[in-house]
Amino acid sequence: MAARTTKTPVIEIQARPGLPLGMPAAVFLRDYWQKRPLLIRGAFPDFETPVQPEDLAGLACEETALSRLITHDRATDGWSVRTGPFQEDEFPGMPDHDWTLLVQDVDKWDADVRALVNHFNFLPRWRMDDVMISFAATGGSVGAHVDQYDVFLLQAYGHRRWQIDASESTKGKRPPLDFRDDVELKLLRRFKPTHDWVLEPGDMLYLPPNVPHNGVAEDPCLTFSFGMRAPASAELISDYLDTLIEGADESIRYQDPDLKLPEDPNEIDVLAMNRVVEALNAIRMNDPDKLGDWFGRFITTYRAAGDVVAGADPLPREEIEAALATGLDLQRHPWARMAWRRAKRGASLYCSGLEFALPVKDAQLLAATEQLGGPLYLKLSAKGRDAVQALVAGGYYQLFDPNAIDEDFDDEEDDVEDGHFAEDAVVDGTDSIEVMHDATVEADVHEVTIHEDGIEVIVDFDDSDEQDDGKPV
Repeated sequence: MAARTTKTPVIEIQARPGLPLGMPAAVFLRDYWQKRPLLIRGAFPDFETPVQPEDLAGLACEETALSRLITHDRATDGWSVRTGPFQEDEFPGMPDHDWTLLVQDVDKWDADVRALVNHFNFLPRWRMDDVMISFAATGGSVGAHVDQYDVFLLQAYGHRRWQIDASESTKGKRPPLDFRDDVELKLLRRFKPTHDWVLEPGDMLYLPPNVPHNGVAEDPCLTFSFGMRAPASAELISDYLDTLIEGADESIRYQDPDLKLPEDPNEIDVLAMNRVVEALNAIRMNDPDKLGDWFGRFITTYRAAGDVVAGADPLPREEIEAALATGLDLQRHPWARMAWRRAKRGASLYCSGLEFALPVKDAQLLAATEQLGGPLYLKLSAKGRDAVQALVAGGYYQLFDPNAIDEDFDDEEDDVEDGHFAEDAVVDGTDSIEVMHDATVEADVHEVTIHEDGIEVIVDFDDSDEQDDGKPV
């Protein structure tokens, strides 16, 4: 009987309509995820970048943006790294070759970039870390290196040559991963590529952890890097131990009621070490809910882009609900991270380290919804609405008008105002919404308008004493 041959999965594939990975997502997870690299031609067909190089340069000048500028001297093979924020007048004087600007967490600044994350819903959302965007002048690179996490590299503009060493997945031979000691970057001392491709807009390269790779710009180009969260075991243990220590019972101690005469009083013997293990086991989290709650809090704060700051005067619930009734929405802060988990009773919702005990449907809805309007709010239980109130008070949601249109986007330079990418108008309506408590008054809302100084609601009033005067509230 002939031996059965195993077909080695391909490393390059063409995307097809309805199959952006070139295969069903389940097949990708089975054959490629954390196993082998994959180049997907046309993963994003006819892709047009929502961010231009000048936008990225503007963002790199922001105090709260994480940015780096990497330059390469080909003559000496020297590398230099500078961290932002940068000055606006620096970029026009840059050479036309051999440098790269990288900005992390661009999805937190730009709604169109953030929307691209939805294409990766075949992965747990809490595994997505950020979208880093790099602009490279011709010849620009960050050198041959490895990442400790999964990454999808989407070519957004221009062309980049990618070389990878896939010898471990194709030949079972682990490549050398030692680093150079003459540069401040973690660049590989040796790099021998097995595959060499040039990517054009819409092509995407998936790389599992520890696959050596090197990207060099063929012409001025933008690359979007969708990186996954992969906390090291040391980070997990450190945070987990902090939680254990915080909740530890001081009465739980090392005990030795079975102590016998020691052969050597200076020896820490096997029996003593067994008692140490018993003492440690006594304080560990045997409760799955406690362990799950710790991880939910940890993973929604791990590598946070920034801290969400609460407003000085949180909106009362009646004002929030009145605003939602007029057509306004609650927009989740782009730095807020959410996830949920089934518990012994109901579910737990996590938001940037906060924890809420909710019904499963509430937790599912809030974790999946970045823009919460009146109809969805009404689907929440009382506990769900309490959670929304707490999240608004903490700054994790803000009121905004989904119909607001900025009419000043005629010029490209207006796309970034004061270094911030323009999004829908977000407003604090603390002093802007007046709630009518008189049950005898009926009002028909005609129009809601967002101004710099608040919210204008045009209504018709109908009662027995006054006629509609058309005045705004």
